[in-house]
Amino acid sequence: MIFDRNGSREKRAWIFMGMALIFLLVIGTTGCATSSEQTSVTISSQANEKPMGSQPTLKVTYLDVGQADSILIQIPNGRNILIDAGNNEDAEMIISYLKKQEIHRLDVVIGTHPHEDHIGSLDKVIKTFDIGQVIMPKVTTNTQTFKDVLTAIQDKGIKIKEAKAGLKLDLGSTEAASPQISAEIVAPNSSEYEDMNNYSAVLRLVYGQNTFLFTGDAEDVSEKEMLASSSGLKADVLKVGHHGSSSSTTQEFLNKVSPKYAVISVGKDNTYGHPTSSTLNRLKKSGVELDRTDELGTIVAESDGREISFKTNK
Repeated sequence: MIFDRNGSREKRAWIFMGMALIFLLVIGTTGCATSSEQTSVTISSQANEKPMGSQPTLKVTYLDVGQADSILIQIPNGRNILIDAGNNEDAEMIISYLKKQEIHRLDVVIGTHPHEDHIGSLDKVIKTFDIGQVIMPKVTTNTQTFKDVLTAIQDKGIKIKEAKAGLKLDLGSTEAASPQISAEIVAPNSSEYEDMNNYSAVLRLVYGQNTFLFTGDAEDVSEKEMLASSSGLKADVLKVGHHGSSSSTTQEFLNKVSPKYAVISVGKDNTYGHPTSSTLNRLKKSGVELDRTDELGTIVAESDGREISFKTNK
């Protein structure tokens, strides 16, 4: 543990318990609305992304971080969103990629849930870049990875916004002739789950006529809640939940989302058997065009608000 290397185990435990309590209090006081209420997060930065082609282009990068998730969203007005940050060993790669994109500020950072393969490098990312807002679900864990993320957030003086259904992100205005953009958290819809994966923050992003759904590790329990509580799940591009696990991407959920494209972020020859044949079969039978990071490397989707194109970098 990093907080008191020379102290007793009991003292270190009390310190972490205190930090976890602060975490819960912070997100509790900043997000007291019910899931049906509409709240917003305001983000701002100077433009760092120029229009590509005749129309300003939204760019979504599914980084190849192995058996993990990390997604960068670059909005034409210069704002940037990072969803998750891979495993602990992925920090150098993620930070290097962001710098190559000439990114200096992440206006919104979303840690979908406190598993190491999603928040592993989040602490180093937060330390490296100017951060506008951190959004995380109201759940804690006792891992060193989670402690490091809390420490990085605390050192930056940032207050955590609770990830829950109904939270709308204010992404600022675009040019009058540009496609309009909006983003909303559509899960989690409950406050207590037996499985940590179901706490995953799920983001739905709309750019003009195109829609993206980012599901973290949300499983069938969360999917059923989304089906029951949200009418707006349709998406052109689905980030398949939990690396293609059999417990995610149920047929009912897939029918509702009705994606044309899907992306699975997954490690080659991983020990979990992801993606499972059952999930792959459901996607195939539904006529979904599938890209996988274990086969294609980093995957980049670009949208002009009407059409979506994909590029890969094995």
